[in-house]
This record gives sequence, structure tokens and C-alpha cells, in this order.
Amino acid sequence: MTAKAGAALSQSPAWDALNWQAIEDKVRRLQARIVKAVQQERWNKAKALQHLLTRSASAKFLAARRVTENDGRKTPGIDKELWDTPQKKLEGALSLTVRGYRPLPLRRIYIPKSNGKLRPLGIPTMRDRAMQALYLLALDPIAETSADHASYGFRQARRCADAIERCFSSFSRANPAWILEGDIRGCFDNISHDWLLDHVPMDKSILQKWLKSGYLEKQMFYNAVSGTPQGGIISPVLANLALDGLELQLREAFPRYGKGSERGRAAQVHLIRYADDFIITGASREVLETMVKPLVEDFLKQRGLELSPEKTQVMHLTEGFDFLGQNVRRYPNGKLLIKPSRKSVKSLLARAKTIIHEHRSGTAHLLITRLTPVIRGWANYHRHVVSKRIFAQVDAAIFRMLWRWACARHPRKGRRWIKSKYFERVGNRDWWFFGQSPEKEGSKFAHVRLFHATSVRIVRHVQVKSDVNPYDPRWTAYLAQRSRRSAPAVSRFEAFAKA
Repeated sequence: MTAKAGAALSQSPAWDALNWQAIEDKVRRLQARIVKAVQQERWNKAKALQHLLTRSASAKFLAARRVTENDGRKTPGIDKELWDTPQKKLEGALSLTVRGYRPLPLRRIYIPKSNGKLRPLGIPTMRDRAMQALYLLALDPIAETSADHASYGFRQARRCADAIERCFSSFSRANPAWILEGDIRGCFDNISHDWLLDHVPMDKSILQKWLKSGYLEKQMFYNAVSGTPQGGIISPVLANLALDGLELQLREAFPRYGKGSERGRAAQVHLIRYADDFIITGASREVLETMVKPLVEDFLKQRGLELSPEKTQVMHLTEGFDFLGQNVRRYPNGKLLIKPSRKSVKSLLARAKTIIHEHRSGTAHLLITRLTPVIRGWANYHRHVVSKRIFAQVDAAIFRMLWRWACARHPRKGRRWIKSKYFERVGNRDWWFFGQSPEKEGSKFAHVRLFHATSVRIVRHVQVKSDVNPYDPRWTAYLAQRSRRSAPAVSRFEAFAKA
């Protein structure tokens, strides 16, 4: 049972009885109309369609479903409320009205960063999250239509592998050979509120309420004078909107066609951006330091942002650089190779070591169930680059950790006994770590084996087309084809592990 896409909620259907396919189709049709209006530069029509979408029953149901099914569904805001029952979800969807809406302050928490520092997160209440998800349904089609082609972070139909493949295609020839590796200092915390209110195409009153809602930390209220808090559903899109336009400015300064194109093509300037991390290529150090970097700094200054001096540097491709967990480098033999970065490998092994230490008194079965998702996720992320040798090194390092774990559990047993208890031969693979479940499945105990990174096939990623728009119906068939191709293939070793 569904309500009309542009109608108000005049009745209260049961949450479990909602026809989600019909709801998604209605919202998708409105989003496609918004995209078409933007492409035709009919901004008043786009605004009217946004108004219609944010008042529609179907969009409110989708917004409520998103915040009650994502990873943060069990994390409350300052009101301690969760929408954890069908009745609460339905009541939450019914409460998404503009009249009288006033967001509550965010709950400030901190999570550790890879460099040892803490990253602040602002946790909105469930209702505020749902309101952000509702308005995101109307804002994201415009953001996708007007986004930079070289932007890959926090966007549908794009991912890290596309940005890495863009690096490969950009550096596959001798030039460009220089890179400006940029990092924006506190991007989410410092975006100018005035710039967002002047340029983000959505209801200004609602946006201002979110930006000025402030946060609570140790029972103290703090005003927000800049930035959009990390933790809000709409924050990544707002950050992307603030950073979009850099590609256009670089193209105007270094044109490929028309007047000045000869100089522009010689400069070899290309942008690749993932969220607030980006690289810009150039034919020489002088081009990047004297022409490109000042342009970037001026672009960011207008938005209240600045480059981080510690993380922003100009380097030659033969030195190599890390980007999105990969190391990109041209070696002395002239080959360009992209591999998992040392930092990424160390992070995986450190996490594996922590898990093994935490389960020093647990069973092999429980240890495998904790380790396998970590190894599989890491290997699948790196399966599109030159990773086979590093995968073997990772498997060998984890094996040594597991052997020490097994020996420590049985200090009075011999090595042959330990091997027979925890390691077995399967086909041509020996020393495969395994465990037995403490509970029977039918008449037998469940037999599980550890996942190996080397079982993941190395498959070259096909970069997404630069102008793809997931809200434009013309791209539906293309995206469906890509989703079928991108599913990881199951290797014979995985089949053994699941046997």
C-alpha cells in the first residue's frame, strides 16, 4: 500500500505492508524529472520538483527506511531515541514535516584516525537524520548532474577503483610526470556557511537550521560557525558541492581546445579527486607550484578552506605517491605500477594481530569467523591493481601469527600434533588453517577454513564513464551492466573454504 508520490500522508498504512518497489519507482521518476530540468537549465522547475519530492509520502518512507537500516541505526542522538520497531518507523516517517521543524543539537563523539589523532563526529537525532535523508533525495540529482567528472568520492556509481584507474590512464604515457598531492585542512569542519547558503540548491531555511544547530559535548552547548558535521547523511554531498567547480577552473586556465589550447595541452593538467583528497598532474614542477597551486588556494579560500601544508606536496612520479590506499609509481624500467601501499598492508596486519590476540583463548572456528571478513574485504578492495605478490606476503604473515597462536595454546604438544589439529591439506594447498564449530549442523560439526588473500583473482577494473548520472534514465542499462560485471568472482579456493 503506497501513497501518491506528490501527495501528503492522509492515512497510516502498516510499515511491513508498504510496496517498496512502487515507492522507489515513484521517487525515481521525480528525481529523473529534476535531472531533466537541470540539464535544460530550468531552475525554477527543478526547485518546484524538489518541493514536491520533499513533501511526498514515498520520499518520506524511503528516508525513514534509510536511517533505520544503515550502520548507524543503533546510534542515538542527544534525545536517546531509536526507530527500532515498525510502529516507530512509521511514526517517524509521518513526523517528517517542515512546519515547526527545529533540529536538535548534534551529539559530539570522537573516533581515532590512522595518524593517531581523533576525528570529531556529530551525531544527529533519528528525526534529523531522516529529514536530511529526505532532502538528500531531492538534492543529490542536482549534485550528480552538475558534479565534476573527475570527482569519485561519496557519489553513486563511482568508487575508489574508478579513481585509481583514472590515475593509471593519466600516467600511462611519459607525460605528465609531476603530481601535486593535495589535502584540505579540516574540510568538513571549515566550509563557509555563507558560501553553502548562497550556492547549495535546496531550501535555504532548512539548510540554515542544520548548519546552525550546534553540538553538545560533555553537556555543554557549542555554536557552529562553519563547516558541515561529519556524521550527517547530507554532509558528504554538501562537501562535494563545495569542491565541485575546481575541474572547470583548471580547464579554463589550461584549455584543451580553442584559444590557448596548445599551451593548455602542453601543461598536462588533470584533476583526480576523491572527497577532500585530490591529485593534480602537471608537465613540470614549475607549472604545479607557480600556476596550479595558487589557483587551487584561491578556489578553496572562497569556500573558507585551505590546503594542509604538511600533506600537500609536489613530487615526481618516479618517487611514487600513496592515494586511496594504493601506491602509484613509475619504476626505473619505465613501467607504471599501482600496488597496495605499505601503510595499507601494515594496517591490515595490525588489525589481524589484534584479532588474534583478542581470541588467544577462543576457538579456531571463532577466530576464523572474525579474520575472514577482514582479509576478504581488504583483498577485494585491492584486487584491481598489481597485488598478487603482496597478497602472498600477507597470507604468509598471517600464517606465522596463527602458528604462534596455536603453539601458545598447546605448549606441551609437538608440532605434528598442532599441525594436525589446526592445519590441513586441501588439494594442492597445505597448511590451511581450519576450525570446527562447537554446534552441530545436522549430524556433523560445521567445518570452516580461513580465507586467503591469494584466492582473490586480480581483475582489471573498467573505469566508469565520466559523465554517467545514476538519476538519468538514459544510463540505467549501462549501470545495470556494470553492476553485473563488478561482482567478485568466486575462486576455487573460496569454493573449498565454503565446502
